[in-house]
Amino acid sequence: MRSQRLTLVLTIVNISILLFVLLLFTTAFKPEVAPVIRGNAFELIDDHGKVRAEIKIHPADPSIKMPDGTGAPETVILRLIDSEGGPNVKIAATDDGSGLVLGGEAGYIQILSSKADPTVKLTDKKGNEQVIGVK
Repeated sequence: MRSQRLTLVLTIVNISILLFVLLLFTTAFKPEVAPVIRGNAFELIDDHGKVRAEIKIHPADPSIKMPDGTGAPETVILRLIDSEGGPNVKIAATDDGSGLVLGGEAGYIQILSSKADPTVKLTDKKGNEQVIGVK
């Protein structure tokens, strides 16, 4: 009689431990998804430690002169960078407009839309330019 009670108690304890471990296992490996990631910049690096993509906020800089003579405004920029370190894609947003640059070995395409007239500029690797603007 005593051995039956001991067996029953040990069985109940073992089942309790098993249920506790199963509950712990199912909740411990659930990936938590952060609702928002906040920061001042975001960088992706490759296996060699080179930055290959970045999102940054650049502060306004009056010492950098824009084509219209004003200083560079605060800019949010996304850069996608090739393995050699060249920015192949740049997307930027400022208070007065936005821009897109698609680059490659042969040259680049620049699309600007700001308070001034929007323009598209094609530039080859020799520096030859063709500008399309709305007047």
